[in-house]
Amino acid sequence: MNTGLQKYFPMIRTRAEVLAEIKSQPKLSATFRNWKKEQQKEFLDYVTGAKGVKVLYDAFFKEIMNPETVPERLEQFLSLMLGEHVKIKCVLPTDNSRIADESSLLIMDILIELENGSLANLEAQKVGYMFPGQRVDCYSADLLLRQYKRVRGEKGEAFSYKDIQKVYTLILYEKSSREFHKFPNDYLHWIRPKSNTGLKLEWLQEQLLIPLDIFRANLHNKGINNELDAWLTFLSVDEPEIMEQLIKKYPQFKPMYQQIYEICRNTERVMGLYSEELKILDKNTVQLMIDEMQDEIDGQKKQLSQKDEQLTQKDKRIERLFQENELLSQQHRQQLQEIERLKKELAGKMG
Repeated sequence: MNTGLQKYFPMIRTRAEVLAEIKSQPKLSATFRNWKKEQQKEFLDYVTGAKGVKVLYDAFFKEIMNPETVPERLEQFLSLMLGEHVKIKCVLPTDNSRIADESSLLIMDILIELENGSLANLEAQKVGYMFPGQRVDCYSADLLLRQYKRVRGEKGEAFSYKDIQKVYTLILYEKSSREFHKFPNDYLHWIRPKSNTGLKLEWLQEQLLIPLDIFRANLHNKGINNELDAWLTFLSVDEPEIMEQLIKKYPQFKPMYQQIYEICRNTERVMGLYSEELKILDKNTVQLMIDEMQDEIDGQKKQLSQKDEQLTQKDKRIERLFQENELLSQQHRQQLQEIERLKKELAGKMG
């Protein structure tokens, strides 16, 4: 009898079936043995439906949300995110020379041009503090400059700045930084330019930051209440019980999960995808450790600099006190000399 997710996706295999296939092929068996125990368990859990697949991982996301083959899925998601109807014109290659080439805990990255000429960059990051506001701004500026160069090149002398359309930077955080946790009930943070006087001009850069860990905390308390909740649940939750609730309430997600589990039936392919994710994770984990150590070193340098400044201030105060003491000593000597002079003057008058 099928249980759990197998009730909805009968193509899901049992643990014994998957292990039997792995053991029957030396190459797969060698790969599996090279994984850590927890990695082996994670792999078996998601290919057998014991736990959901992490949809946001690049390989799976681009397969089931491919804007070239199933554009309606990404269009629907972006329409909900941006609050307006979205039609995808084309998918653009990511610029390897841009900031995205920097090491980060990047899970997924996709850049598209919308029908109205706007650009939207959708990314997912594992650790929020590795992607601070300064970096979001730089990504946004990078998108705007990219569009500017292309449009100016196409228009030539006919170019006008009014030809430039908006650029959207959407960042999904698996684990957000402490700044986000000051807003425990908010998981959609829109950043838009705003004048202090209310002056309204056509600003071009907008960013949407989505801390999925805060969404999940709210989800457990409030449940799936609308289509936006449904999409964020699909992208961030791997608990079979909640996935089952999602499918029942929003059946349009069932074909997407089905596509994922069809991929999981190809053991060699999905092990390759998983191995690639592990390589990226290992590389980024090392980079994260380096960055954390560098942050610690920078913090220590700052503390030393502050202590040096404090010592310098103390030295200055000591020098000032020494000078004041010298001045007082000089005044005291002068007063003693004046007293001595007055004594002599008084003695002369009395004689």
